[in-house]
Amino acid sequence: MRSPYGFEIIESCQSCSQKKTGFFCDLPPSAAQAFDAIKLTNAYPDGSVLFAEGDEPRGVFILCRGRVKLSVTSGDGKTLILRIAGPGEVLGLHGVISAKPFQATAETLEPCQINYVRREDFLRFLRERAEASLDAARELSYSYQVACEQVRSLGLANSAPAKLAGFLLDWAAKGSPAKEGTRVTLTLTHEEIGQMVGLSRETVTRTFGEFKHRQLVSVKGATLVIQNKPALEQFAGAS
Repeated sequence: MRSPYGFEIIESCQSCSQKKTGFFCDLPPSAAQAFDAIKLTNAYPDGSVLFAEGDEPRGVFILCRGRVKLSVTSGDGKTLILRIAGPGEVLGLHGVISAKPFQATAETLEPCQINYVRREDFLRFLRERAEASLDAARELSYSYQVACEQVRSLGLANSAPAKLAGFLLDWAAKGSPAKEGTRVTLTLTHEEIGQMVGLSRETVTRTFGEFKHRQLVSVKGATLVIQNKPALEQFAGAS
């Protein structure tokens, strides 16, 4: 079935040709078949809120295609992006297992395919499938690791160049080698980058300009090239 957003919707986990290394993508065939029986598959446009901070956890969302940002907001309206989730990740897992309100807001950054499973069905699935329970534990451990890295980045990097350099180096880990350096797609706005590293949009723009002037990075549209990784690493290691 083709979605309104230009991609084919894959309704069966067993026949999926785009499996990632992640929670439900690694389930054995029998467990994948059982999961197919309890999930609902939907396509979402960009800007869709899957759940909001403080909502009661009614189910989990497994991201099959696209990207979703997870963020928290303070009382005075400041937003911090915790991370950008990609295909294969499970959203809302902590809330569903702990039966506590969601601690973050999940919003699609682009058209996405997402599998949804009601909380009751999901918990029963974990009880009946030991391999799925172990994968859920791994997923929670991964989320904890990402949270620790976020705290380290915000708390230990004192300067704007150090914070932005650390972000760019982390993002470049997803890139591919090119003649001029490491090339990676970066579709986040300067405001969104600032929300990830604790800087204002203006500071991100100014620091990006400094990096480009020093020929550490180049940006053309959504393509970012890391031209001088050692220099960025020096900035990232500076206090």
